Amino acid sequence: MVYLAGKPGLPILNQEIAVRLDLPGSYLSKILTDLANAHLIESFRGRLGGFCLRPEGLNTTLMDILLLTEGPMFAKSCLLGLKECSSETACPLHFRLSTTKHELMELFEQTTLAQLARTVKFSG
Repeated sequence: MVYLAGKPGLPILNQEIAVRLDLPGSYLSKILTDLANAHLIESFRGRLGGFCLRPEGLNTTLMDILLLTEGPMFAKSCLLGLKECSSETACPLHFRLSTTKHELMELFEQTTLAQLARTVKFSG
């Protein structure tokens, strides 16, 4: 999404994004399809096709994207990957990381694609 935000209005091929970001094409295709189904990006078929960020997508927060791509449990899951982690069934780092995790979630909620697109530059 940040890559698309840095190239507003230009349809970008899945393969270009995968190469630039060093991601497997099949993995990226699934994510791009999810983002298109959520109406955050547009997809265009054909010779001049590709994916393009919708103009209103610049206001999308990182948290919106993470919840969409990682699922609704993303913000609630254990940072160590344990199935059960709460104040009652705490993992070994639960209480030490809770403040940091809260701050990280706030950062994700407050950071938009527009902010990232202004600061992140991709070569080429």
